[in-house]
Amino acid sequence: MAILPIECSSNKQIERQNRGNMHLIALLTSKENKLKGKDIRFARLFSKGENAVVVAVDHGEFDGPLPGMIDLPEVVKNIDPSVDAILLSPGMLSHCGHAFSYKGAPMAMVRLNWSSHFCFHWNYEDGIAVPAMSAKDAVVAGADIVLICLTLKTGAESQDASNVEVFCSLVSEAKELGLPVVGEYFPARPDRLSPEELHDEVFRGCRIAAELGADLIKTFYTQNFKEVTAGCPVPILGLGAEKTPTQVQALELAERIIQSGGRGVVFGRNAIQVPDPGAFQRALADVVKHGMTAADAARKHSLKD
Repeated sequence: MAILPIECSSNKQIERQNRGNMHLIALLTSKENKLKGKDIRFARLFSKGENAVVVAVDHGEFDGPLPGMIDLPEVVKNIDPSVDAILLSPGMLSHCGHAFSYKGAPMAMVRLNWSSHFCFHWNYEDGIAVPAMSAKDAVVAGADIVLICLTLKTGAESQDASNVEVFCSLVSEAKELGLPVVGEYFPARPDRLSPEELHDEVFRGCRIAAELGADLIKTFYTQNFKEVTAGCPVPILGLGAEKTPTQVQALELAERIIQSGGRGVVFGRNAIQVPDPGAFQRALADVVKHGMTAADAARKHSLKD
């Protein structure tokens, strides 16, 4: 369900919002109506009360150059204005500033920590997370929002504790500077988990990330995603994960995320490694923001695999 804009909110309408919306509703309907910097930036992500579309292009931080993302400044320049935010690695914001420098541009979302488990090609096992950029440096670089990853169940309690320490330290820095925090819950070895195991870990991990201070969550879609969104007090964005065989399948994933209570999506390869990225991104916005079915959006934007 979409977050209601402040001008059309009523007490009855507010009561009907799901738990994942209550954070934003509270700040928009404050009697004093004095929004802090974090609240203003957070509300911009869900502009006009709509769900959020984020395009992730931070893969090079872990994989190096990927097809479709070789010339990242050019890729980012061509991301469609219907996208609400673009997720970048720390060093690339300075190379891609042109994508955020005009009225109505997407917001700049920057990843603050580096996690070894994202280096899939090297088969790392330990799930180690370390700071990659301070919140202060992110603000100086032009970030509007920051993303901080949390991984638990690494196989070592000491490593889990270290990951929590890194997460909480960066969350604290960001809050001092008025930056909204996207807490990304990412299992250490998701490819080795059964659907039931993945769901259980995501269900618990999202709540833990929120309890540790995240303002919204990015995570995997699971077989019972409604339970995940219902069990978390902050909005949840579903990630695209593996590249789907067809564009319609990616749109269908987005449709399921929203129908299950998700407040938006974070898609990377599914939004970039396609014949016409702009057309796919506009179709994605229609599904996520306007409730269009995947099939109708694909037809409207003439998507061809």
